[in-house]
Amino acid sequence: MQYRYLGSSGLQVSALSFGAWVTFGNQLDVDAAYELMNAAYEAGVNFFDNAEVYADGKAEIIMGEVLKRAPWKRSDLVISTKIFWGGQGPNDRGLSRKHIVEGLDAALARLQLDYVDLVFAHRPDLHTPIEETVRAFTHVINQGKAFYWGTSEWSAQQIMEAYAVARREHLIPPQMEQPQYNMFHRERVEVEYARLYDEIGLGTTIWSPLASGLLTGKYNQGTPDGTRISLAGYEWLRKQFESAEAQQRLEKAGKLMPIADELGCTLAQLALAWTLKNPHVSTTITGASRVEQVVENMKATDFVEKLTPAVMARIEDALDNKPAHPQDWRE
Repeated sequence: MQYRYLGSSGLQVSALSFGAWVTFGNQLDVDAAYELMNAAYEAGVNFFDNAEVYADGKAEIIMGEVLKRAPWKRSDLVISTKIFWGGQGPNDRGLSRKHIVEGLDAALARLQLDYVDLVFAHRPDLHTPIEETVRAFTHVINQGKAFYWGTSEWSAQQIMEAYAVARREHLIPPQMEQPQYNMFHRERVEVEYARLYDEIGLGTTIWSPLASGLLTGKYNQGTPDGTRISLAGYEWLRKQFESAEAQQRLEKAGKLMPIADELGCTLAQLALAWTLKNPHVSTTITGASRVEQVVENMKATDFVEKLTPAVMARIEDALDNKPAHPQDWRE
């Protein structure tokens, strides 16, 4: 396993990490979750991702039980949670100081931890002043309840605003962003955030590297039973899979299969390795419902070096979606 620095921080995270979204609490109990996390840990994973909203808190409870059972040193782990959707009450969601403090306390109780390494603002809050949010995250870090804070699905402008407030008020700025990034969803990571990597040392902990399964190959011949799109509460995902855009993406996935075959890897391993080829990806969060999937995903690191410029060019031809960078009018 390769370990990468999280942006400009001194914290190192495994290039491939493991997340609880969808599976923990919806498909998996504690015993099954332990097997998956143990397989990831044995492969070198040190970063495990969660959120207060996953399975209405059950995902954190399950992960907490696994961490309690496992014989791992806490200092060897990087654990995260995300705050925004904590319940139905008027103050149970958003990024107010009240919800950040109370939401993180509740998350720590479910995880049975004294602190998380990373805490994310799960989405931007248009109703809370950014200074209030930055002060609240600075407060929980100063209390020792987290080491770093970051954002998830924030625009570059929103991240820079938080960073500017932190610098002006001598507060702790966001260290990382958790965006969606995969072969079909590229604009934000490759173009919008481009200036932030050098200007503020932004790190990224990307999610949905397999495009909710479109890049696994299992949907190329129809929709198999037992997948996430058949789960209650994920009807929105099924609608996306039935869209014309999804069909176009499946056609592109089919064009990628010969490339994967020539490299001796699966389509999923190719897609994961492709994300790791981007030097601005600190870690790629994977998910799984079976140990076999974890083992397969972790082998993706073996194929990063095989993605030569020639292979990357073939991938670009198949995808035909490289984001356009702003015009340099000086040239």
